Amino acid sequence: MSYLHSIGQYFLMIKEIFRKPTKWSVMRRLVFKDIDDLIINSIGIVSFIAFFVGGVVTIQTALNMTNPLIPKTLVGFATRQSVILEFAPTFISIIMAGKVGSFITSSIGTMRVTEQIDALEVMGINAINYLVFPKFVALMLYPFLISIAMFLGILGGMAACVFGGFASLDDYIAGIQMDFIPFHMLYAFIKTFVFAFLLATIPSYHGFYMTGGALEVGKASTTSFVWTSVAIILLNYILTQMMLS
Repeated sequence: MSYLHSIGQYFLMIKEIFRKPTKWSVMRRLVFKDIDDLIINSIGIVSFIAFFVGGVVTIQTALNMTNPLIPKTLVGFATRQSVILEFAPTFISIIMAGKVGSFITSSIGTMRVTEQIDALEVMGINAINYLVFPKFVALMLYPFLISIAMFLGILGGMAACVFGGFASLDDYIAGIQMDFIPFHMLYAFIKTFVFAFLLATIPSYHGFYMTGGALEVGKASTTSFVWTSVAIILLNYILTQMMLS
């Protein structure tokens, strides 16, 4: 029953996000701060991971293509498909659940522990809108991060392919261009927006409704990462089944 209670409380929180909004003059400052904290500060780690994982995908693909009849262009093709369809939207989102999710849960949880949320409610401010809505708006820019991850993943694959001697640059580029389906990009970005919504709301829920002290803030951060990852993986399967099958 506790799981059903938590799910119901989560959806009620989502409704509260859009009710009784804070003045835009105040909200604007909060939105820009969250864009800096959640998006801009994540560019470095996303770029680093995307570049090298793209290289690893290319190397593993090339090493498993031992048949001389298989064209070398398939290395670029497989790398592009892996990065665009799954690695960039899903793998990066799970990593962001650890980085961004833990940050959101710990920051809101600390406000709960220090009774700052109680003070907001006493002043008649919709605390959920004040704290969660700026994060929701900031993470609507999350596809920008995923676009960087896609580009650098394919670029890292190209570097690994050429410098590792697995295929020529022309073969790799021809593979990237081979049988490209534009709908796959739409599918990837639809997934990205759904994951951005989960990254904004699930960690916020665990931070807002936590009880206890500093130790419980750490536990709430861990719990939010686990449940955000589970939700991302489940919705990834559902969206893939709906859109690609």
